[in-house]
Amino acid sequence: MAEDDRDVLEVLKFELSFLEHGGYGRSVRTPWKPTSIFQDSLTCLNFGDSEHSHACSECLLFDFVPEYSRNETVPCHHIPINQQGDTLVTLDKGYNQAESEESIKTWLRNTIQRLERERTQPVGTAKRGA
Repeated sequence: MAEDDRDVLEVLKFELSFLEHGGYGRSVRTPWKPTSIFQDSLTCLNFGDSEHSHACSECLLFDFVPEYSRNETVPCHHIPINQQGDTLVTLDKGYNQAESEESIKTWLRNTIQRLERERTQPVGTAKRGA
């Protein structure tokens, strides 16, 4: 369980807005360095922290990472984002940045909608894995 006390719904909405407004374009300070989805936004607990003071397990995105991928260097890049089980790692191998971002936007929209539905359902009636 993540130790991040931010509201997961608000963080996912922020990340979606960040993506929709071109947040992962090249940095002005380091245009030669590619950007990394999740890591290069305020969603990441270590954003702007060169010492990476927080363990990834503290992040609320960690709850979306399958058990078998939680020891990866960047666990959030192993979140299954579609029915085929693609992750940012697998998308990086066959897609360009724009296609990867579109896939993440779809995952974010679907996850936000699911969480909003779950929050509006009376306690005890939420369906698992919906």
